[in-house]
Amino acid sequence: MIDTMRLVIRLFISAWSLLLLSTISASVYAQLVKPVSPKASESLNLRRPLNLINIEPADDSLKALDYIVAVVDNEPITNLEVNSLASMVDPAANKIGRENLLREALENLINESAQLQVARQLNMQISPAELQQAIENTAQRNQISLDVMKERLLSQGISWERYRTQIKRQMLLQRVREREVTSRIKIQDHEVETFLQESSKATDINKSDIHIAHILIALSENASADEVTQAFNKANDILSEAKKGADFGKLAAEFSKAPDRANGGQLGLRSPDRYPTLFVDAVKPLQPGGLAGPVRSGAGFHILKLIERRSVDALPSSITQTHARHILLRPGNQLSQDAARAQLAGFRQQIASGKASFEELAKLHSQDGSATQGGDLGWSSPGNMVPEFEKVMDSLNPGEISDPLVSRFGVHLVQVLERREAPLSMRDKQDMARNILRERKFDETMKNWEREMRGRAYVEYRAPPQ
Repeated sequence: MIDTMRLVIRLFISAWSLLLLSTISASVYAQLVKPVSPKASESLNLRRPLNLINIEPADDSLKALDYIVAVVDNEPITNLEVNSLASMVDPAANKIGRENLLREALENLINESAQLQVARQLNMQISPAELQQAIENTAQRNQISLDVMKERLLSQGISWERYRTQIKRQMLLQRVREREVTSRIKIQDHEVETFLQESSKATDINKSDIHIAHILIALSENASADEVTQAFNKANDILSEAKKGADFGKLAAEFSKAPDRANGGQLGLRSPDRYPTLFVDAVKPLQPGGLAGPVRSGAGFHILKLIERRSVDALPSSITQTHARHILLRPGNQLSQDAARAQLAGFRQQIASGKASFEELAKLHSQDGSATQGGDLGWSSPGNMVPEFEKVMDSLNPGEISDPLVSRFGVHLVQVLERREAPLSMRDKQDMARNILRERKFDETMKNWEREMRGRAYVEYRAPPQ
């Protein structure tokens, strides 16, 4: 029964969809680009990802029914919290009835509470600066200011403080899951060798993953013949510019009406069955870098670019390596995380003003083995660094210095020195294979860890939610 419920419940409301005012019909675009299938660890579709807001029910009568429905290690879960989570589910997708939906929401909150207990035991924290940075990054990605972001949240009945509280909670959950689950995954050498042997075999092109970028010239559902002709001609003109060598990403940012225009129209590397059939058929004869279109869909006309075609287990022929250096401060009894961030922000200002060099400050202050080399980390390949560090490092241009960032090792200041394309060595192939296998094992390991944390927690059920 539980498995059936988990299959039919589909979470569809996200904070960012509330923030974006797309010019395309959401239903049309949802039909156009097929959604990513949920991972096994997300089989309980009520799980709130990092970018979700806990929406309070607007019904005052429901607020009056707030009471404790369960207690997890002395932490109460209220009826209002359960209803808030259940309210995120598309009513059209709820085929199991309200009672079962509330039960699933309660079970998810119990699991989260048990995991947050682990985070507290490990003294994990999300500092105010980290939280603010995450929210600012979200606003920047959606090309809106914080003031506009607040206004749009309030227009949905979501208080700013409650939004911040929920984002902080989800950041903490993400951090403890990454730490606890990743440390449990072990990849054996024979698994790596088997993977490399399989990946070297030829794969049917029809089964290869593809990465497509697109530019959408939108049309309304009731567009006139003249409007259709104008849109087609505009799409053709843009396609001609792209064929002449114009940057496809810039064209997407300027002309596309799709939500992914800020990302150059890129839809990501995915299997063909997760793309519209008309897209797959259009790019099938293309080589990477090739263009197709205009292609007509229910949303309008598309110009398509095949960015990459990759066998399911194929490894690239080359990789982008990064040469970086860092200054690491490790928070402890004598140094709080906020104090470490402030100190590194001061170092960044000193470097920018020319009062000190990165190398000099690293030698004097960094609490890492690289300090004697001025923080130099040498050349690193994708996957060599922990995800939270590598994500920031990859976003920097050569010569650029990051804001202070927090990883499982402490607080860092990172500078990228240079980048290069390098052929894959056997060691690189082994590392990439190990990372792919680790990702494959993550879901099952996550499920096992969740069950273990739930088993350790003391759960007391009280009145059922309603």
